[in-house]
Amino acid sequence: MKHRHRQSSKVVPLLRPGSFVTLENQPDDLPPFELIQCRGGRCWVRQQAWGQSVQWEVEHERLRTA
Repeated sequence: MKHRHRQSSKVVPLLRPGSFVTLENQPDDLPPFELIQCRGGRCWVRQQAWGQSVQWEVEHERLRTA
């Protein structure tokens, strides 16, 4: 009998700059965010429509790969 181990909630995925991510509980009609960078548990994301200079800082653990 095989046992499936659940991934610990403390483990966060490796997210690469330039990839697209969504927030936990993100509405379906909001497009994915582009990941700018992550550092020290914080990540900077943006919407493509925002332009290069507008970024939003969020906790790494709130992001999911799109």
